[in-house]
Amino acid sequence: MSTITKLNVALIGSVPNTTVKSDKKLGVIGLVMFDLKRRGLVQNISIVGVSSGKWGAIKSHFTENIENVYKDMDCSFEPFPKPGTPSDPEAYKAAIDALPRGSAITIFTPDSTHHAIAMYAIERGIHVLVTKPATKTLSQHLELVDAAAKAGVYVQVEMHKRFDPSYADGKNKAKSLGGFSFFQSYMSQPKTQLATFASWAGVDSDISYYLNSHHIDVHAWYLESVPGNYRPVQVTASGSTGIATSPPYSCVAGTEDVISLLVDWESADDATKRGVAIYTASWTAPTTSGVHSEQQFRYIGVKGEVTINQARRAYTVTVDGQGASDVNAFYMNYSPDGEGVFAGQHGYGYTSIEKFVETCGKVNAGTVKLADLDRRLPTIKNTICSTAILEAGRRSLDEKRTVGIENSAEGRWKLI
Repeated sequence: MSTITKLNVALIGSVPNTTVKSDKKLGVIGLVMFDLKRRGLVQNISIVGVSSGKWGAIKSHFTENIENVYKDMDCSFEPFPKPGTPSDPEAYKAAIDALPRGSAITIFTPDSTHHAIAMYAIERGIHVLVTKPATKTLSQHLELVDAAAKAGVYVQVEMHKRFDPSYADGKNKAKSLGGFSFFQSYMSQPKTQLATFASWAGVDSDISYYLNSHHIDVHAWYLESVPGNYRPVQVTASGSTGIATSPPYSCVAGTEDVISLLVDWESADDATKRGVAIYTASWTAPTTSGVHSEQQFRYIGVKGEVTINQARRAYTVTVDGQGASDVNAFYMNYSPDGEGVFAGQHGYGYTSIEKFVETCGKVNAGTVKLADLDRRLPTIKNTICSTAILEAGRRSLDEKRTVGIENSAEGRWKLI
């Protein structure tokens, strides 16, 4: 693979997280990539959507909220599809074809499209950062693992919570607590998100894929360092309904409000040792709770426990007419420094993307081995377990049964 000192990047998905105002304020992917360009790690940026009619508004947003706010920030990009051309759901292909081998893409699109976009890039020697879940099915995830290994490209799943200082420190503490006993997580977003996600909520994906994916990965990541070699063996899912399908949201019939996954974990070293986990996700939380997303978990080992509330960090801002809000400046800090330069490089949302760009450069330069990355980063191979649990949960809901998970000695996973 050719050596590229500055990475060319295509951002697939002109969605709120990439470009415009949302719960992510100024966006994340776009803002971070423009700052990495300012810092000399990224060269050319392209952004890919489906409709060509949005580019004027997106450019205006970048000018008003990024270039006019932060010093030396160049938000120029190449759009796909081109302005004035018809809508094209496969515009990503032209964007990827325009990239030299060893470039990279990010994928922030509906869950069902991840596999096709990632595979198209991988087969052309392009590195991939894909949002969680990497795919909706275990079989598609495994196909990407094999394709990435064959092509010699780096594929990372955007599991940003691994870069949160509290979560990372908690992992280090958990490995000294003996075997695994219990894990419980809760993550939510307010009811207003049902309007934001109306086009795909309950159709293309569900709240478990969207939010449980975070803490399932955190738990599996913690267990990598815990004695006992624990593996998930069965999943039983339950869901509540009635809010999302009612006015004013009126999502399709069957759309769950809350989904809980009950997962049994078993030690591969000693089958008599088992642990249990409950992962719960909701997009019907109150709209006035002071946070956009409740995010918390409790990990219990044989010798102690780790409890983290990521949403409530004792940093509260109160404004007349708006009430009190708990701020998570650890994820993204949008305040410029004293000279007007963007200063959010230490947020774990930023670090996750920066680590991807830096790793792509190292792979291109031949200074790291892809197999070594599986042991320390959320690579496509390192995150198989999360997809297995998520699909098992969906199948448990649809088929009204407990779904088993097998992992062979060769490391090949399957649902039963």
